[in-house]
Amino acid sequence: MSVLRSIGALGLAGALGGLLTAALAVPVVGGGGIATKNAVNHFVDLPPAPREEQLSQVTRLLDRNGRPFAQFYEANRTVVRLASVAPAMRKAIVAIEDARFYEHGGLDVRGTLRALLTNTQAGGIKQGGSSLTQQLVKNILVESARTDEERDRARAPNLARKITELRLALALERKYRKDEILERYLNIAYFGAGAHGVEAAARRFFSTSAAKLTLTQAATLAGAVRMPYSTDPSLGREHRERLKARRDLVLDRMAGLKWITQQQAAQAKSSPLGLRLRPEPGGCAQSDYPFYCVYVQQELLSNPVFGNTAAERRRRMARGGMTIRTSLDPVAQRAAEQAIRRYVSPKDTEVAAEAMVEPGTGRIRAMAASKHFGPNPGNRKNGPRTTFNLAADVAHGGGQGFQAGSTFKVFTLATALQQGWRFGDGFQTPGSLTPSQGYRNCAGRPVNDPGTRIHNASGEGEGGPHSIETGTWKSVNIFYMMLERKVGLCNVVRTAKKLGIVRADGQPLREVPTFTLGINEMDPVTVAASFAAFAARGRYCRPLAIVEITGRDGRRTHIPPACEQAIEAPVADAVNHVLTGVFDKGTMKGQSIGRPAAGKTGTNNGYTSAWFAGHTPDLAAAVSVGDIRGSYRYPLQGVEIGGRHYGSVQGASLPGPIWVESMRKALRRTEPTRFHKPDMSRFGGGHTPGLEKALAEEERKRRMHPFLRRHRRLFEWLLGQDAITSPRRGRTEFTLEWPPLRRHHPATHTAPPAQPSTAPPAQARPQPPARSRPQPPAQSRPQAPVQSRPKPPAQARPQPPAQSRPQARPQPAAQPRPQQAAQPRRQPPAQSRPQGPAQNRSQPSAQQRRQPSAGDRSQGSGSGRAQGRGSGRS
Repeated sequence: MSVLRSIGALGLAGALGGLLTAALAVPVVGGGGIATKNAVNHFVDLPPAPREEQLSQVTRLLDRNGRPFAQFYEANRTVVRLASVAPAMRKAIVAIEDARFYEHGGLDVRGTLRALLTNTQAGGIKQGGSSLTQQLVKNILVESARTDEERDRARAPNLARKITELRLALALERKYRKDEILERYLNIAYFGAGAHGVEAAARRFFSTSAAKLTLTQAATLAGAVRMPYSTDPSLGREHRERLKARRDLVLDRMAGLKWITQQQAAQAKSSPLGLRLRPEPGGCAQSDYPFYCVYVQQELLSNPVFGNTAAERRRRMARGGMTIRTSLDPVAQRAAEQAIRRYVSPKDTEVAAEAMVEPGTGRIRAMAASKHFGPNPGNRKNGPRTTFNLAADVAHGGGQGFQAGSTFKVFTLATALQQGWRFGDGFQTPGSLTPSQGYRNCAGRPVNDPGTRIHNASGEGEGGPHSIETGTWKSVNIFYMMLERKVGLCNVVRTAKKLGIVRADGQPLREVPTFTLGINEMDPVTVAASFAAFAARGRYCRPLAIVEITGRDGRRTHIPPACEQAIEAPVADAVNHVLTGVFDKGTMKGQSIGRPAAGKTGTNNGYTSAWFAGHTPDLAAAVSVGDIRGSYRYPLQGVEIGGRHYGSVQGASLPGPIWVESMRKALRRTEPTRFHKPDMSRFGGGHTPGLEKALAEEERKRRMHPFLRRHRRLFEWLLGQDAITSPRRGRTEFTLEWPPLRRHHPATHTAPPAQPSTAPPAQARPQPPARSRPQPPAQSRPQAPVQSRPKPPAQARPQPPAQSRPQARPQPAAQPRPQQAAQPRRQPPAQSRPQGPAQNRSQPSAQQRRQPSAGDRSQGSGSGRAQGRGSGRS
């Protein structure tokens, strides 16, 4: 009926208005209440309808394929239209809450009188007199309350609240049709077990939707509304028994109103509740991919795109009701998780994290970490769980990050190529470097550090020539410190910033000489996005997790990538060309994903952390490893991670294998793509003096027998330098056959060794055993001290060539001359032994792991030591 009928009823019963309304809240109210005239005027002059805030709803996250993987909410609610609610549910809720709902105009006088009599006789509230519209008003006031005071006022059991509630109900009846009021009530009501609204209740109680509710199920939910806490079925058997009693009451009421038959009621009452309670996970801790979920949450709260102010973004987040499609790729996500799980255990204090980013769009395809997300039992600081988003920066729920190490050398490389350096360009490097001059930050101030000494490979090495390729492949710290000085520290910093580099803690980048060695703390998402720019030919895209948002009104908002050309495409191609060599010529030699890839290892001072970052044209990824308790207090030395012991963790020994395995699986359904070839007219033709000779000497030493490499110094002392370093010695004789070494031992003091080296091994082998074994005790031991030990190495080394060359020249010209021609070329490296021992000392560390990644020793420890000694004090 109309609102006027309700007002007319109030006019006829004006004197009783106050008494009737008060009786709903209190059984007996003394005094006459409100005067008739005032009561009529009070209900004729109605206020505006109550302010309605958008109802809090569930926000759901979908992966790139449209499948949900997380949801979060302030209230577990999904708003539906009345047409999407089963007719049985509509009848059940009206029958038990307000049977004359479609007859009155907001105030049911008959129902109010009935409730008054029932409550008076019982001495308490046994029956509610509030109409369904009045209940809706109460829920609206509670839901719209912005302070605790407003919320308490909306629930206060007093006469003033009841009168206000009644007036607003009448105003609401003017504003909406009956079906609209019923729809709003079904969506706002609390049904218990954490379910707000009929759709959430249907899913929570029966694992179905509101549209598919049966008569029995509808009666159960309708019975729960009046006492949602005491009938919560998730709390135990007694609560379920009370819920069943309420269900049967609803069925009897519906039968009494002849909305169902007595037979239908009896049949429904004889059936069990049929509950199929389904958990409704809320929050990222219960998500399948919690770290990605946290990233999306924090993006919604921090990005101005989703609200002009932080308060506005928080309100939008709390109200929810959004469906957010993300860029998460389940294949890449599982690949990252499995690779990390294989190498690092959640129980380890050392943590690994990985992020994968799509080049050209910045879309984050995966975020994974070695620990589970959430608080540890007893809120312990250390355990298998963490509340930090280890793959992200502080703004997205992460921690302070780990120093990025030698991964930062790529920014110096890109800067040099941009300034005109060519492949093969390089220079001579010393055994150590003190950054005492030539470094200025972007403010123009000198940032030299004369108190720091930079070394290569944990202090090993005595310098030598390096090009931009070999300096990158071997990750030579001194070379890159000198290259950074040549191209300008500020220019390198600017390149890094263009490629999206910002510190994990949000603080300004530290612009110090060791910037190129990775002093700044970073997170995997930022580093992966930066390397993705090289894969995209210099086009940098801001990391993007949210692709599309569908609001509660059904409108879709597409979130486009935010990209810009950070460096020239030819420069990026040249960088990729150099970085591909890391896999077949550098620190990652022996590790491959079976398709073109480029990357860079990174290890920090004292092994405080380790990194690997790399990319293909289709996907980029970065992996970090460090101790969650504090990387400086707990370095990665002598540690057991994932059940494996590591003497020291380097970029190629743990992050590298994780990267390789995860990328191989993530791209298994993607056809391989090749990098663009570099412009050789622009970048080809460089030259580094002395590099060819140094590389030839290095290759010859590499081909030595491992035993001979390890003990080269000893044999040079015993046999004379020429016996080991002379290029006339063939690989077969020295790398495989030990007897020729012993046979040749006395020959270092007598005849030249040219003929035995040219003779076939099968002919040379029968002669030495009879003659050479007796000779060393009689000849070599007395003579060795006379010729070698008393003299300094600088004097002893030139003598063997001086003695052997004249004796070798009288040999037939057809055989020794080719060897003699090669001997002067290789003699300088043999004499300039400062480079030889450095290479020799670094070789054992390359063998100590037996893993292909052990070659990162020169890179990892080098970048770490140099960074620590240089950066730690800068």
